[in-house]
Amino acid sequence: MNTTIINQITILMLMLIVGIILRKKRIVTDEVSKGLSNILMNLTLPFMILYSFNFKFSTDMLQKGIMMLLYSIAIHIILIILSKLVYFKFENSKKSAFKFATVFSNCGFVGFPVTQGIFGNIGVFYTSIFLISFNVFIWSYGVMLFSSESDFKSIKKNLINTPLIFTALGIIIFLFSIKLPSPLLKTLESIGNMTTPISMLIIGAMLADVRLKDVFKGFDVYYLNFVKLIVAPLLVCAMLKILGSDKTLLQICVILVSMPTASLIGVFAEKYDSDKVTASKCVFLTTVLSIITIPIVVSVI
Repeated sequence: MNTTIINQITILMLMLIVGIILRKKRIVTDEVSKGLSNILMNLTLPFMILYSFNFKFSTDMLQKGIMMLLYSIAIHIILIILSKLVYFKFENSKKSAFKFATVFSNCGFVGFPVTQGIFGNIGVFYTSIFLISFNVFIWSYGVMLFSSESDFKSIKKNLINTPLIFTALGIIIFLFSIKLPSPLLKTLESIGNMTTPISMLIIGAMLADVRLKDVFKGFDVYYLNFVKLIVAPLLVCAMLKILGSDKTLLQICVILVSMPTASLIGVFAEKYDSDKVTASKCVFLTTVLSIITIPIVVSVI
C-alpha cells in the first residue's frame, strides 16, 4: 500500500482533529467558520488553482486535459445513473441526500490536498480540469435534487464562481504559455498553500457539531457509505480501464471519486429545508470511513 497516500490522509485527518478541537473550545465560531469558507473559496483555492497551471504548454498535457474533462463528464453521468438505481426504494427526503452524497465528492476541500500531496502540481492541474464539469453538475443537478423547482436563475448565478473563473484564467495562461513574474508566482504559491489547513479546519468545525449518537443509527447510512466509498470508485476504475485511460488520469479520477461527500450537501439541505440530519451523517461518516477506504481503493488501482 502506498505510504505516501497513507501519510497524506493521516496529515489531513490530524488537521481535521485540530478543527474539531478549535470548534469545541469555541475558538472557531460560526462567524469564523463562515469567514474561513469565504477566504478559501474566494482567495486561497483560486490562487492554488491558478498556480497549478504554471506549466509550459505541451500538446500532451492539452490532450490529457481534454480527456480529463470528458472523463469527468462521463463519470458524473455514470454516478447519477448509479444513484438512481441503488436508492430508488428510499424515502424521498433521504433519497435526495443519498443521491447527492454519491455523485458529488469533496474534490475541492479534500481532493486538492490529496492529489497535490500524491502527484504534485500536475495533480492540482488535472483536478482543476475535473472540477469544471463537477461545478456545472453540482450547481444544476445538485440544486435540483433538493429544490422542488428548477431554479435556473440561481443555477446560472452559482455557476459563475471564483474558482471556476480562475480555472479559466489558468487555462489561458497554459495555452498561451504566459510567464507570470516570479514575485506573483511566489505569492500565488504561498497563499494557495493555505488551502489545505483552512479546508481541514472548516470540515473539522462542521463535524464537531454533529451529534455522535445520531450518526451511527440506521443501516441505510452504511449502505450509502458502501456505495459511495467502494462501489463508485471501483465502477469508475473499471470504466476508465475499458476506455484505455492514461494511468495518471485514471488514478486521479478514481481518487477524486473516492473522496468523502461534498460538504455543500449541508448548505443545500439547510437552504431548501431538506433532511439536515441525514446530510450531516453523510458528510461525517464518509469523511471518517474514507481514512480506511481511500488507501484500499488506491492499492487496488
